[in-house]
Amino acid sequence: MKKSSSALQGKKVITGIYVFVLVYTVLQLVWWGVLLHQQSKEIAHYEQMELTHQMHQLSEPSQFMQEMQRLHHEERMRTLKYIGEGTIFLIIILAGASMVYRAVWKQMRLQQQQQNFMMAVTHELKSPIAIAKLNLETLRKHRLDEEKQRRLLDATIRETNRLDQLCNNILLASQFEHEKSQPFLEPLDFSQVLTQALNELRDRIHSHDIVADIEPGIGLEADKFMITLMLNNLVENAVKYAPKGTEIVVSLGLEQNDLLMRVCDQGEGIPQEEKGKIFMKFYRIGNENTRKSKGSGLGLYLTRKIVEQHGGTIAVNDNLPKGTCFEIRWQDYSPQTV
Repeated sequence: MKKSSSALQGKKVITGIYVFVLVYTVLQLVWWGVLLHQQSKEIAHYEQMELTHQMHQLSEPSQFMQEMQRLHHEERMRTLKYIGEGTIFLIIILAGASMVYRAVWKQMRLQQQQQNFMMAVTHELKSPIAIAKLNLETLRKHRLDEEKQRRLLDATIRETNRLDQLCNNILLASQFEHEKSQPFLEPLDFSQVLTQALNELRDRIHSHDIVADIEPGIGLEADKFMITLMLNNLVENAVKYAPKGTEIVVSLGLEQNDLLMRVCDQGEGIPQEEKGKIFMKFYRIGNENTRKSKGSGLGLYLTRKIVEQHGGTIAVNDNLPKGTCFEIRWQDYSPQTV
């Protein structure tokens, strides 16, 4: 909480300094304009006095009036020139200030997200390592019956699987960042791949009821590893935010000419203002000091990237009457032979 408070205080100080500098610059520009306007008035006054002193040299009064009109015209043109230049400078200053402000805040948000990511990853690494270490030490120090040994080994395997998936997410995110990740596309029985992945998830996740509604025999040209990772991220995201004992429904089927995959939960749902942000790298709702759910902020980012690499689109909708539904759609789907 202290880090979050100090970061917020730092942002306020930076914002205050930025606003002060911007206001000072604009006031200086206005003052510059006022001085130029006064100078223009003084120039016009001296020119008119000079013209008045030279009246006896002018042959006709009309000539004097023409000269006065010329001086007034020049004064108006100078005033318009100063106003035009000042307006252009003001627009440039405000546009530049806006760009700098957005760039600085974007960088600060990215730094905050990276800090949150490091805090989350540290927690995600320490927790399974501590559990696995404790289980192994228990097996080494105590003589347990076969059933207790099996439970401890199963728990250790689950924690190492968590570590493995976290490492996969981090490595894949780095590859996406440097545009080095290319899927290995091959004809797959998409229905069978999802069914197998869901069976493995059921073996690891006992807090929720994972329900499959998968139409058999659907083929897709895809990367098996990435498709499995995509499903794991979506299901585990639902596990984090949906109450224990509720259903998580994974469906796959054809809808007119499209192939549609859904992962729906019965959690609290996602606020409308957050729906456009959850697929950003490192982004998580809330902050690392207050949120209770685990995660690194990479799962949904990777999911979107994987879906896009496979020619699909992903959207998040409300799961009525309560919850969230992630919908992946492949438009104009052509049945694949597997």
